[in-house]
Amino acid sequence: TNNSLSRRQSRWHSFYSRLTDDKNSEKFFRVFYDRMKSAQQEIKATVTVNTSDLGNRKKQVDSLEKVVPTHKKARTSIITMTEDVKEQLSEAASATKKAFNSYRREADPEDHFPLADGQLSTKDMSLDDEQMSFVISIMQPILRFLQLLCENHNRDLQNFLRCQNKKNNYNLVCETLQFLDCICGSTTGGLGLLGLYINEKNVALVNQTLESLTEYCQGPCHENQNCIATHESNGIDIIIALILNDINPLGKKRMDLVLELKNNASKLLLAIMESRHDSENAERILYNMKPKELVEVIKKAYLQGEVEFEDTRDEEDNGDEKEHDPASPQNVGHNIYILAHQLARHNKELSMMLKPGGASGEGDEALEFYANHTAQIEIVRLDRTMEEIVFPVPSICEFLTSESQLRVYYTTERDEQGSKINDFFLRSEDLFNEMNWQKKLRAQPVLYWCSRNMSVWSNVSFKLALLMNLLVCFFYPLEGVHGGKLDSHLSVLLWMGVFATLVIVVLMPQPLGVQALVIVSILRLIFSVGLEPTLLLLGLFNVCNKIIFLISFVGNRGTFTRGYKAMVMDFEFLYHLIYLIICCLGVFGHVFFYSLLLFDLVYREETLLNVIKSVTRNGRSILLTAVLALILVYLFSIVGYIFFKDDFILEVDRIPNTTQKSEATVAGEFLTPGACHENNCSTSVLREESGDEEEEDNMERTCDSLLMCIVTVLSHGLRSGGGVGDVLRKPSKEEPLFAARVIYDLLFFFMVIIIVLNLIFGVIIDTFADLRSEKQKKEEILKTSCFICGLERDKFDNKTVTFEEHIKEEHNMWHYLYFIVLVKVKDSTEYTGPESYVAEMIKEHNLDWFPRMRAMSLVSSDAEGEQNEIRSLQEKLESTMRLVVNLSGQLTELKEQMTEQRKQKQRIGLLGPPPHLNINPQQPA
Repeated sequence: TNNSLSRRQSRWHSFYSRLTDDKNSEKFFRVFYDRMKSAQQEIKATVTVNTSDLGNRKKQVDSLEKVVPTHKKARTSIITMTEDVKEQLSEAASATKKAFNSYRREADPEDHFPLADGQLSTKDMSLDDEQMSFVISIMQPILRFLQLLCENHNRDLQNFLRCQNKKNNYNLVCETLQFLDCICGSTTGGLGLLGLYINEKNVALVNQTLESLTEYCQGPCHENQNCIATHESNGIDIIIALILNDINPLGKKRMDLVLELKNNASKLLLAIMESRHDSENAERILYNMKPKELVEVIKKAYLQGEVEFEDTRDEEDNGDEKEHDPASPQNVGHNIYILAHQLARHNKELSMMLKPGGASGEGDEALEFYANHTAQIEIVRLDRTMEEIVFPVPSICEFLTSESQLRVYYTTERDEQGSKINDFFLRSEDLFNEMNWQKKLRAQPVLYWCSRNMSVWSNVSFKLALLMNLLVCFFYPLEGVHGGKLDSHLSVLLWMGVFATLVIVVLMPQPLGVQALVIVSILRLIFSVGLEPTLLLLGLFNVCNKIIFLISFVGNRGTFTRGYKAMVMDFEFLYHLIYLIICCLGVFGHVFFYSLLLFDLVYREETLLNVIKSVTRNGRSILLTAVLALILVYLFSIVGYIFFKDDFILEVDRIPNTTQKSEATVAGEFLTPGACHENNCSTSVLREESGDEEEEDNMERTCDSLLMCIVTVLSHGLRSGGGVGDVLRKPSKEEPLFAARVIYDLLFFFMVIIIVLNLIFGVIIDTFADLRSEKQKKEEILKTSCFICGLERDKFDNKTVTFEEHIKEEHNMWHYLYFIVLVKVKDSTEYTGPESYVAEMIKEHNLDWFPRMRAMSLVSSDAEGEQNEIRSLQEKLESTMRLVVNLSGQLTELKEQMTEQRKQKQRIGLLGPPPHLNINPQQPA
């Protein structure tokens, strides 16, 4: 937990402060240093190999040389052996002798072989047959203590173990590597002799040494990495040999211990190269490593894991459960593959061999498996430097569904900076929970099968709803449609169609064949039992199908596991639940309920969903505009009631039914209370007496009350193209209110019809256009920009890496999710340096470790361009320097010549003229 981690960090800090402040801390490290030296001396004294058989070997070689022909002898005499080769061969000969004697004793322990010359005595037996002494065994808790000091990449203590800045410094890092060299026989491992020194008694100590060295380097601590990589001992060679060689005879007895050794050795080499931007340590590792051998070890580990997997599956079938082993052959092979992947950056031959089919056709399955289960990402450190991380994909990530991937990819929102990282990071927790649920779901075969075919159940529900509505549309009312006897030819034709489609479906199970079988079967059912029973059967089948879909939906999402509150807030779950309720209403209520199921098309099609969103997205603006329209209608109704009441006379078509007429009269009295007064009633009586009863029945006053006036203006005014003036009485120009009536009609037309209604329509149309442009922009961004860093496609033009390679390999969004999951599922004590850094950033919800507008491939290509410019400048500078050197040489030669000439002149002047020259002293020279 975070509290325990903080407590450990405080203890480490106090421990470091105590060591640095205490003047006597030098004695503390002196004890460990002396213990390591004593253990090395004890190992050299006890683990000895008898070399007395070298004399016998020499005699045998001499005897063989006598038998060898002279020409062969002459050819072999040319070979010269160095001292290192002689030492290796003598060690190999003695070790082989010892191993052979050990094998004979194990084969027949009761037989006692006589001790001849060159044979191991009891005193010369190796440590394999004896217990380790206390001086050696005490090293295991000491190394464990040193490992815990550096736990969680404590940089201060890592450096302090190497250099204490005291009068006497004790480099415990080098001594630990020297101890590994000593316990493994101080051999390079090139002759495969490690198995003679590593056995069941000391393999735990070797593993602890490797783990301590790994913890010294991780973080990273570059000083400790360089200290181990450049040490004069055979430490690096031994670590490489632990990975490449078969450690026999231990491997024949306890293969699990050998795998643990290889696993720790590969982790140590990765720690030595961790977070380095140079290639020095990688080249040091590659110096004594053959790429082909490394690839063969990877393939061998994978094949061994396949055999172990078959055995484990057989045990599970028999009822035996076996726990997952982190040091399984496949996991060890995966770690070695990641090591090879890191080394391949500095070796083209290894890089080609890691590609399937690169070296040879054999073992490509192993390379493909590890390549598919290995991911890489780029992160940004606190100092803003970028670093590439290669890691194994956690097994739980296999349970991420493709539906979830598509949903996250298309619905992740961009932030203000144009990055999708924030929303993607927030969804990572839900995706991780979904992976856990999917893993549990695999243990329930029925539920998993339903969830896997969720899209099938959805399509079946929609097609059934469409079919049932077509039947209702064409044949309702259903009481008149009954099953009858068809003509014999038509009946035989339908049965033939049923059997033909059934055969097609059985032989070639294609969706079109299944649909044809369903249609023909329904037609046959309609004519056999009738339309109403057929609709009932289809409705019941649709209910069952929707129940299965709900089960699959819950199983795929894990809705119930998130609690009832999350279930109620889940819109999709509520939608499908309402869909099921409507299906039940159609079966047990009325078939008209099936018409509501057609709205599922809006949910299924994004274009129709955008149409609905165009109204709901700016719903507040539309609602306020509608309120404004109602206010204007209310004001125009008041004006019409006051001044133009007699103009609201509309023609109506009455129903010739007394019952409906009486109901309409009651409704009219409710809407026009007090309309029939004495004057009006008398007027109606007079009209009846005039004989125009039929014409008066078709005309009706609609503004005798303010409420009826509002209803008339609202209903007829908004629906008419010219406004309320189109439905009112046409006034005469002789009337006194003619001008007012014209102004009234024009104002209503301009203010309500043209301005307000077009405002509402404009908001809807603009919203729909915005939604369409946003969709196009989102699709364009997804196609032309990186999801992680946001760099656009044109940034990768004329670069070493294409945009497709960048988003697939360098900045794959799912690789970042896998790394977040890896940090969640991995033990914090097993973190590498980059993993610890990212885990701390995730805990703080800090997203600065994501690269934004940056990519290492672009930085490296720019750096290569700069390097080319620097290289060209260096060449020009060198040529200029050569010219300067030549000129300076020529100047020196000229200076020397002038000096010689001057000396000769001076010499001539001192000696005077030659005797044969008679020069008159009075004559000027």
